[in-house]
Amino acid sequence: MSSTLAKASGENIEEEIQGADMSQNNNQRRNGSGRSRARGSNSSSKSRNTGSTRSTGYQYSNARKNHGRRKGGSHYDFKKIAIGGVLLILAITCIVFLLKGMTGPDMIKEPETEVTSEPETQLQKEVTVDGVSITGMSKAEAREAILKNYPWNMKVTRSGESYSVKNLMSEKVDQLLQEVYSGEARESYTLDTGGLESAIQAEAAEVAALWDKSAKNGSISSYDAANDKFLFTGAETGAAVDQEKLISDITQAIKAKKFDTSIEVSVKTVEPEFNEEAAKEKYKTVSSFTTKTTSNSKRNTNIKLAAQAINGTVLQPGQEFSFNGTVGPRTEAKGYQGAAAYNNGEVVEEIGGGVCQVSSTLYNAVVQAGLKTTVRQSHTYEPSYVTPGTDATISWGGPDYKFVNNSSAAIGIRASYSNQTVTISIYAVPVLADGVKQKLESTKNGEKDPPAPTYEEDPTLEPEVEVIKSAGTRGSSWTTRLVVTKNGEVISQEVDHKTNYKGHAPVILRNTSGSVATTEGTLEGEIVPPIESVPAPEGAGDGFTTMPETGKTTESGEPGATTAAPTEAAATSPKPGSTEPTTTSPKPGGTSSTTAAGPATTTWQTTAAPNNNAPGTGSMDDVQMVSPGPS
Repeated sequence: MSSTLAKASGENIEEEIQGADMSQNNNQRRNGSGRSRARGSNSSSKSRNTGSTRSTGYQYSNARKNHGRRKGGSHYDFKKIAIGGVLLILAITCIVFLLKGMTGPDMIKEPETEVTSEPETQLQKEVTVDGVSITGMSKAEAREAILKNYPWNMKVTRSGESYSVKNLMSEKVDQLLQEVYSGEARESYTLDTGGLESAIQAEAAEVAALWDKSAKNGSISSYDAANDKFLFTGAETGAAVDQEKLISDITQAIKAKKFDTSIEVSVKTVEPEFNEEAAKEKYKTVSSFTTKTTSNSKRNTNIKLAAQAINGTVLQPGQEFSFNGTVGPRTEAKGYQGAAAYNNGEVVEEIGGGVCQVSSTLYNAVVQAGLKTTVRQSHTYEPSYVTPGTDATISWGGPDYKFVNNSSAAIGIRASYSNQTVTISIYAVPVLADGVKQKLESTKNGEKDPPAPTYEEDPTLEPEVEVIKSAGTRGSSWTTRLVVTKNGEVISQEVDHKTNYKGHAPVILRNTSGSVATTEGTLEGEIVPPIESVPAPEGAGDGFTTMPETGKTTESGEPGATTAAPTEAAATSPKPGSTEPTTTSPKPGGTSSTTAAGPATTTWQTTAAPNNNAPGTGSMDDVQMVSPGPS
């Protein structure tokens, strides 16, 4: 329709322009014709004399007409500009309609209308709440009016201190107004103050937590290292808020709608169970546990330092002990030395290796004392200084051992190392009842084959000959129970935890080069028996099993340390031409075969490998991560 109107407007404009132009031309023609006729008459009279009047008049008239058109050229320019403007308007109009057609009606956004919420319903009838009129009010206005009539400022006070009780009526007001505004309102209502028992009890508990003070029994407070004894302190009385009376007082104040009252709290004196003199009589060594260490001097140094670090520790009731937190990082600066340890299943030498024996010894002493272990983790491989399942691995930055003092008095820890023996005791007021004792007992559930053997090259061996460097161990699973007895009779033996230990892979020496290496001083073709790789000294760490003692002294010069005696684990080969039998070593748990001179052959038969768990036979503490002080 717009295009039609534009077209019509354009045609009208053009017609008007043409009409104006034609009118002007007509005027010019009339003027020209007049002049032409006038001049024509003169010419005509002359023409009659010359005979050319008609032709001359025509030429003059055309010349005048053309001259008039040239003077009117500006009108033609105006006409062109007007037509161009109309066409531009038409083009713009077409583009606008084209864009609207492309976007479609769904894409044209309607102007957003502001949504206004309707005002809350106002009560039309006369309604009062405890005499407060809420007629004509919205729910929010009514709530404000009621709470203003009942301002809340209830407090509980004690010796100048105060506690502001939470507004317990606010929710009750909301419940009442919901009833008023959701149905047919009655003429009058009364604010209900019942059903607040749980909320009042919670407020009384908050007050008690603020002002209760536990009584302190006479107990040990510190350790005198110079005299190797614990020092005692006197008892202290405590205080306890009378919560029953406070609950009653708050309930009565709310029932009377005295929401701004101040209640003086009643506090009872709590006497300690025993004073300092009685404590000295009650305290005793409630548990003690001992494990045998090894002949490895470096490992024993680490154990001694760790024992010294925890010796004399005093834990107050409810306080938690952390082995790593108490001993701290095991570093060379503290005197810790490198000793064999496990790191991710590999035998490595780590600073502080062996301290897991201290944490495991402490674990057993804590259990026997009746204290509560909170954090504890087994080793990856079987320990030997304690029964598997009763160990507690630790590592700085890794596993920790923790327990809490769940007794009513402070406890003290005694720890010492001497002559390859570590002993830890708990000094406390007995936690367990008279005649009651408890301890950990582990039972082996089964074993599993050791991992596949690993091989090392020994170019001095004959091809096809294999020699056991280390026998490896079998894995095992254990169930550990907490056995409780009273006067010697078992009253419970609940499962405390279950543990699965990994086995160690055997290490086998062999020669796959196809030739035998010779050393200076040997005959050509002579086979030199390999120098057997002796396992770490006895007890170097968890998981090591050492050779029988020979009474010899190692290079360290420490008496009691042993070297390996010749055993079937060493394979020997005869000199060429000899008729002496050749013995080949079996794989772990296997059997050996004896043959005549010549290349040895071995028949492998896997059987159970020995599992030595006796104290002192040696074990490798499992270390979960590389860090100072693994054990």
